[in-house]
Amino acid sequence: MEILEAVELVRQVLDDKMGEDIKVLDLRGISNITDFFVIASGNNVNHLRAMADETEQKLFKAGIKLHHSEGYNSATWILLDFGNILVHLFNKEERGFYSLDHVWSDAKRLD
Repeated sequence: MEILEAVELVRQVLDDKMGEDIKVLDLRGISNITDFFVIASGNNVNHLRAMADETEQKLFKAGIKLHHSEGYNSATWILLDFGNILVHLFNKEERGFYSLDHVWSDAKRLD
C-alpha cells in the first residue's frame, strides 16, 4: 500500500469512528521524524480508545504494523506510531494545550 493510500485509510477510519477535526499534515521535507501526522479529537476515553483500536486493526489488515503506541491507558493523548505515519488522538483539552496543528503550521495540509 502506498503512503498516501495509508494516510487516506487512517483518515477514513477516524471519520467512520466519528473523530472530530481530523487534520493530515504532510511533513515530508520538513521533518526527519515521520512523513505524516494525522491528528483527530475524540469526546471521551472510550471514544479515543475505539478510534485507536480501529486504526490499528485496519492498518494491520492492510499490511501496516504498529511500531509503538503511547497514552492508551490514560487516553487523553494516544500516539500511534506506524513509522512514516504518526496518528495523534486527543481529547479536546489536550489538543488545545499541545496545539500540534500550530506547532507544525509550516506543514502542508492534505484535505
